[in-house]
Amino acid sequence: MAPFEGKKRFVSAQIERCPMHGEYTAMLIRGAWSGCPDCMNVEDQVREAEQRAAWRQELKAREWSAKLGRAAIPERFADRRLESYRPDCPGAERALAVATRYAENFEDARATGACLIFAGDVGTGKTHLAVGIAHHIMGHGRQAVFTSVMRAVRSVKETYAKGAGRTEAQAIRDLVDPDLLILDEVGVQHGSDTEKLILFEIINGRYEAARPTIVISNLDAAGLEQFLGARAFDRLREGGGRLVVFDWESHRGKRPSVQAANAAQDLPEAPPHCARAMAATK
Repeated sequence: MAPFEGKKRFVSAQIERCPMHGEYTAMLIRGAWSGCPDCMNVEDQVREAEQRAAWRQELKAREWSAKLGRAAIPERFADRRLESYRPDCPGAERALAVATRYAENFEDARATGACLIFAGDVGTGKTHLAVGIAHHIMGHGRQAVFTSVMRAVRSVKETYAKGAGRTEAQAIRDLVDPDLLILDEVGVQHGSDTEKLILFEIINGRYEAARPTIVISNLDAAGLEQFLGARAFDRLREGGGRLVVFDWESHRGKRPSVQAANAAQDLPEAPPHCARAMAATK
C-alpha cells in the first residue's frame, strides 16, 4: 500500500485576503476552503476566554452557595437585603441608615470589634436589617453566621454528651471565629446560669478577638442588660458598639391595604406611632 493511500489530501490551494490580517493561503479540504488562520486563532482565544469566564462564574456561585450554607440564615429571611427594607417612619429610616453605614464600613467594625444591638418590638425589621448587613459583608468576602441564642446554647450543650464528636471549646470557637455573628432572640429563653455562662463565653470570646456581633432582642436596654449581665452588655457597647431602639408599630400588624395607601400618598407628617424619638441612634 502506498504511504498516503486512503487518506484525504489537499487538492487545491489559493491566495485569499483577510480584511483584518491580509493575505493567507487557503486550502480546499473536503470540499471547503479554509479560512484565515489568524481569525481562527482569535476565535479560539475568545471561546477559551468565554469558557474560563463561565468556569469562574460557576466557581463563584458554588463559593457563594457554600458561604450561605455556613451563614445558616433561615429560609424565611434568606432574601432580605438592605435595599429591600422599606422604612415608613423616621425611626425606621434612622435604623436603616445605621445598618447601611455599618455594612459599608464593616472593615472598620472588623478592626475594632464594634457591635450592634437591635432592641425593640416584634415586626419592626430588626432581623431584616441584620440579615441585610450579613448579605452585604458576605458579598465583600467576609463570613457571617446567623443563629438564635437557643440554637447556640444547644450546640454547646450537645458536646456534654458522651461520645460527642467535638468539645465544648470547639463548639464555642465555631461561634467566635466568623467575621460577624448575629445572635437572634436574645432574652426569649429562660436564661439559666449555665446558659448565661455559655452566652458570656461566646460574647467575651468575640470581644477578645475583636469580632463584631449583632444582637437582636425584643427586650429594652434595661431588660437586655439584666438578661445578659453587666459584663457581657458592656462588652457589646465597647469599641464603638451601638444600641438601636426599634420602637415603632409592627409591620406585621398593618393591613396590606393600609400599607398600599400609605405608599401611594405623600404624607406631610410622620405617622403618630413614629413620633417617639429614637435617642439611641442619634
